[in-house]
Amino acid sequence: MRAWVLLSAVLWYLTGAGWQRSSERTGKGLIYGKPGHPVKIYVKLHHSSPILACMDFKRAKKETVDPTYSWIGPNEKPLTGKLKMEDFQEALSGLYSCTLSYKTVKAETQEETVVKQRYDFMIFAYREPDYSYQMAVRFTTKSCEGRYNDLLFRVLKKILDNLISDLSCHVVEPSYKCHFVKIPKHGLVHELFIAFQVNPFAPGWKGACNDSADCEDITNHNILQARDRIEEFFRSQAYIYYHDFNKTIPAMHFVDHSFQVVRMDSCRPGFGKNEGLHSNCASCCVVCSPGTFSPDVDVTCQSCVSIRVYGAKSCT
Repeated sequence: MRAWVLLSAVLWYLTGAGWQRSSERTGKGLIYGKPGHPVKIYVKLHHSSPILACMDFKRAKKETVDPTYSWIGPNEKPLTGKLKMEDFQEALSGLYSCTLSYKTVKAETQEETVVKQRYDFMIFAYREPDYSYQMAVRFTTKSCEGRYNDLLFRVLKKILDNLISDLSCHVVEPSYKCHFVKIPKHGLVHELFIAFQVNPFAPGWKGACNDSADCEDITNHNILQARDRIEEFFRSQAYIYYHDFNKTIPAMHFVDHSFQVVRMDSCRPGFGKNEGLHSNCASCCVVCSPGTFSPDVDVTCQSCVSIRVYGAKSCT
């Protein structure tokens, strides 16, 4: 039985009434340095970094005699040539500095001069935020007293859970309050203000990841589908209100246009958002820098002066 039909039957049962009538993220390209200006680069966790060129764009367009390249990474390990990292991890984040050495040769005297230029790259691991949705709807009711309000609330939650269970999503933190609402030309009406969250972490949700390192891509895809299903469910309730019941409504019914939805982002431990520091990746969950940590699924990294690593999950 379709979910909207089931709820309609429940509403009929409850009332017995007649019916009436929403810097840069990187690909796999080549990134040049900028003399005197650190270049910020954001690499998705477990993906490959772009190729970092120890040279600026203008120099790359010119002849360069006897070039040599010297890299120093966060672990102070010397590297040479162009730099690219596979399967990027939190610990690989940090400052990468390179020095380009080359020669200029005077045509008249063949006098050689060694020129050195330093380039800095600040590289940060990031991951997509985990999506969840805060939703709210309203239903009319006969009275703010009595067991039918609680019964409707519990039945609605069960219907919504069943609607999205195959997506490993579920309804959490549901609540409702009953209010008196003064409606023009209709006087006072009792209404249930129902609120709940929907997230993609129902029991067994990791089974949907299929061993994928980027599980948030899968869970975010699932929660978007869950949002669409729930929105369609309440849209069908409005359709019933206007088309299917010959201008009769139950005493308890969905209030048209009352459905509201807001996306809420969270970051995995060791990651957080900081629009000031990471304006070029403002929507990303960026690895927590030294001096900060994130112990849970918060949205920001907290201060902790003793931390000297990237991606800290505790202040130790």
